[in-house]
Amino acid sequence: MTNKEIANKFQELASLMELHGENKFKIRSYSSAYITLRKQSEPLEEMSDEEIGAIKGVGKAISGKIRELIESGEMETMKKYQEITPQGIQDMLKIKGFGPKKISVIWKELEVESVGELLYACNENRLVELNGFGQKTQADLKNKLEYFLVSKNKFHYASLEKDANVLLEKMQKALPDAQVSWVGEMRRACPIVNVMEFLIATDKSIDSIFEEDFLILETKEANHFTAKNENEKPVTIFTCSKNEYGSKLFRYSSSDEFLKAFIKNNKGLDFKGLQKEEEVFEKANLPFIVPELRESAEVLDLAKTNQLPNLIEESDIKGVIHSHSTYSDGINTLREMAEYSKKLGYDYLGITDHSQAAFYANGLKEDRVMKQFAEIDVLNEELAPFKIFKGIESDILNDGSLDYPTDVLRQFDFIIASVHSNLKMDKEKATNRLLKAIENRYTTILGHPTGRLLLSRTGYPIDHKKIIDACATYGVAIELNSNPYRLDLDWTWIPYALEKGVLISINPDAHSTGGIHDIHFGVLPARKGRLTKEMCLNAKSVEEFAQFISI
Repeated sequence: MTNKEIANKFQELASLMELHGENKFKIRSYSSAYITLRKQSEPLEEMSDEEIGAIKGVGKAISGKIRELIESGEMETMKKYQEITPQGIQDMLKIKGFGPKKISVIWKELEVESVGELLYACNENRLVELNGFGQKTQADLKNKLEYFLVSKNKFHYASLEKDANVLLEKMQKALPDAQVSWVGEMRRACPIVNVMEFLIATDKSIDSIFEEDFLILETKEANHFTAKNENEKPVTIFTCSKNEYGSKLFRYSSSDEFLKAFIKNNKGLDFKGLQKEEEVFEKANLPFIVPELRESAEVLDLAKTNQLPNLIEESDIKGVIHSHSTYSDGINTLREMAEYSKKLGYDYLGITDHSQAAFYANGLKEDRVMKQFAEIDVLNEELAPFKIFKGIESDILNDGSLDYPTDVLRQFDFIIASVHSNLKMDKEKATNRLLKAIENRYTTILGHPTGRLLLSRTGYPIDHKKIIDACATYGVAIELNSNPYRLDLDWTWIPYALEKGVLISINPDAHSTGGIHDIHFGVLPARKGRLTKEMCLNAKSVEEFAQFISI
């Protein structure tokens, strides 16, 4: 188990115990363990019991529970509380912004034990008289519940990528003469995925892959199998003969909308029995369209007129923008973040710890800003030609102004302006708040524009066109936050931003050295949005980036 997975178990345990009104001291200790273990840089799995016990805030009891998780993936104490808690109540604990205290009230006073029942109770207006609830709280909860139900049994692309690669490798090994490929949403790099889909082209039976321990067969039809992998994640496998691999690969890697438009545009042409996917496009007299772009009919018009862009590649990214260190809520020091970025081959790092208003994230007061500036100066001399730029992720305050007075703001090389508080805004309020920040002469990049958390929080509504138009007017870039739980700006708005000449910055929002690798997950939706390296801010050289932020 990863440190994050182990930490999450302690958060879950604390929530379950709070739900049952258990000892507050123990609950607090497990909540603290969650925070501490998330920040632990060395893998807990590789540490001895003595080393784990020596971690500040981790005593003998918590150390023992960590060992349980490492060895069995379970915790006896957790199982005890899970057994006395209905599954529906446990599901409620996964809903963002809906804590154990409120769930306990609903459970005890309304005897509601599932998300569906709770949504019905909201529709019946039954929550407004409960202690701690009201009309606005009920309406907000209703939205959260609807989003939870729509998102259930869906996955972040990032949570399936490793599993899908492992499955691909194992299936290819078990069927050495077959052609095996990802298809569907995974191959199109959709941020949210329902199932891992594969195509196997072979003239033999594929039954042998279900005799191994990596796939559990659920249903079997002529050319269609459903299964689960060893991590209980859903898998669909399509099969075809080798001589039709190209035709089927094209079919299963295209969205319904794209496929219907393609067929409509090529009436009378037969695309069956093609061995290579490229042959499909050759027959249609079109350039090859990569799977990431096969979402809508619009891209076919670009292909017809030879206007398909040269999409950005991960290797095009030159700098790591939006990163946090131990100065605020990061796990690694400024030096470690810089040295690791350099080791990965990047040319520069934009350090953007949280500003002072983000007290919950150890935001930097002015004196600590100056202390960080001094450290950056020393490191820049030592690590040259690698460059660290002095940035900040400044909170956009409730009135749209930036954190810090002007005399501090002007000293940063660049500023990412982001909303982190008072997220419950209507469209007009949210849009105006962002517009005021964009108009501020010190804003360089607009950070995660909607504040969404995929499969967890929808984010506040904004007028995307107004926001993008304002960024074009004031020369502000927009972040595509590469954290796979955000991926905000949504890729569907990138074409409009490009049309308006707005640069997109693919930012990892890294809170550790490992977080820098999230750039990978940002490049994927950037490609879906037709981003080129020329229009990507951090695909620019050190000199070009410095020139942009100095304007």
